[in-house]
Amino acid sequence: MSLPVTLIQAALHWEDRAANLLAFEEKIRAHSQPGQVVVLPEMFSTGFSMRPEALAEEMNGPTVQWMKDTARAQRIILTGSLMIKEGDRYFNRALWVLPNGTIGQYDKRHLFAYAGEHEHYTPGRERLIASVNGWRVQLQVCYDLRFPVWSRQQVHRGEAAAPEYDVLLYVANWPERRNGAWKTLLQARAIENQCYVIGVNRVGEDGNGIYHSGDSMVVDPMGDVLYHKAHEEDVFSITLDKAHLEAVRQKLPFWKDADDFSLPV
Repeated sequence: MSLPVTLIQAALHWEDRAANLLAFEEKIRAHSQPGQVVVLPEMFSTGFSMRPEALAEEMNGPTVQWMKDTARAQRIILTGSLMIKEGDRYFNRALWVLPNGTIGQYDKRHLFAYAGEHEHYTPGRERLIASVNGWRVQLQVCYDLRFPVWSRQQVHRGEAAAPEYDVLLYVANWPERRNGAWKTLLQARAIENQCYVIGVNRVGEDGNGIYHSGDSMVVDPMGDVLYHKAHEEDVFSITLDKAHLEAVRQKLPFWKDADDFSLPV
């Protein structure tokens, strides 16, 4: 089995939903193929803004509808995060949108207090592991990358013992000034969890004058970098190989020796 994935590393128009959706629609139409998982950055419709009171949408809003329409029209799975409003609370929510309109959701657990994210958004309490063509994909958002317990494989024991997921996917607005940590931790998450890791970041300067170098990456379960792009927009497609993943896990079954643990909520 294989999993085709397209990463879209893009400059974002600051707090301009219409411009961002138009730009991504053009890229998706030009580069995606039916059956692919297409990955957009964190807060792809606005940039990493701390103004959800003015910019957040409900789940029946225009950006979610755009994701559903695009996934259906292109016959892809579309994922990325955006600001979502529920009642009087706001979430940095990653969506996993299927061509049939079904939506999985993951609310960012670790809010970036250094930028005041915790003052505007509510942290998530549950992980999401999505399934596609025999693959299991765990969604995470940006700052979650620094907290390995939250992403750690929980091994299913017994006769059907197996790691719980195959791909760890991070969408981000990660600044260039800390890109060394970004690149190192993406490789670390792949090695310690014996899985593929995908990190999709934005490029360019945001509305706060913070520069983002992109450095989007695909890392295999041995920690080898299969793709890396810095400082410019890029659309990259890759097919992940399930046979390679299973061979690594069988030859080096380190996952079987992992500690049992429970996640806090």
